[in-house]
Amino acid sequence: MSENIPDNFLGIPEVLPKDAEVLVLPVPLEATVSFGGGTKNGPKAIIDASKQVELYDHELGYEVNQKVKIATLPAIVFKESDAEKAQNVIAQTAGPLTDKFILSLGGEHSITPALVGEYLKKYPDLSILYFDAHTDLREEWEGSRWSHACAAKRCEELGVANIVWVGIRNTSLSEQPYLNKEQVNYGNIYDLKKILSQLSKNVYLTFDVDCLDLSTMPATGTPEPGGLSWIQVLEIFEAVTKEKNVVGADIVELAPVPGLHGYDFLTAKLAFKLIGYKFKDKLKGN
Repeated sequence: MSENIPDNFLGIPEVLPKDAEVLVLPVPLEATVSFGGGTKNGPKAIIDASKQVELYDHELGYEVNQKVKIATLPAIVFKESDAEKAQNVIAQTAGPLTDKFILSLGGEHSITPALVGEYLKKYPDLSILYFDAHTDLREEWEGSRWSHACAAKRCEELGVANIVWVGIRNTSLSEQPYLNKEQVNYGNIYDLKKILSQLSKNVYLTFDVDCLDLSTMPATGTPEPGGLSWIQVLEIFEAVTKEKNVVGADIVELAPVPGLHGYDFLTAKLAFKLIGYKFKDKLKGN
């Protein structure tokens, strides 16, 4: 790879954050992983792989970075591996930036409540489209209320009344009292019209890569067989960004496998497609 390629998302020329429409925020938190590790290496792996993504999107008919101003922020630095203390660090970084579309690259799923909390201040009706193999509604897990297994529960406690889950294959008995079963889509089965009807106008999208089928995405700490395909994810992304105002998003739980860069590239391409779909209608005809 050329040494002249900028070390940012997509390897594109630098854009000042104040001028950008999209802010890519690396959040390399690894504090509560409970099976396989490596999420702290996710953001760098995604950004490195993104430099190999072809900038022209054949669906959209243009190079996305020529239509959308994308800036990559410095990675958040965590002085200690503590998911609860990390909430303030993440909120302080993201809070002043919620007038823009922040795409956070994790890191473990415990980064989501802090990000949701900041967008909730701006969008009181905020709902969450929650891609995951797990419902993440545990009160605590392995001694921590801020575990990645508790992310959705903490979001509910912030005041998010409406979460729609997609890709679920695993949920515990203790989570059922907190779960609206009408808004859970299991495995690779879902009703797109129903999902859209259940979401509010303003949506935060959180994407745990383990929502994908194990054969597509094994590079994650808690993989599960039977999940979504790449094509299904893109179908949902395109529909929700068209019908709703997706205000911010995160992609979490990638645990890179040394020497197997395909999973990093898949995640980078997923981020690229989400940006393209998000701004598709705004840029139509430009």
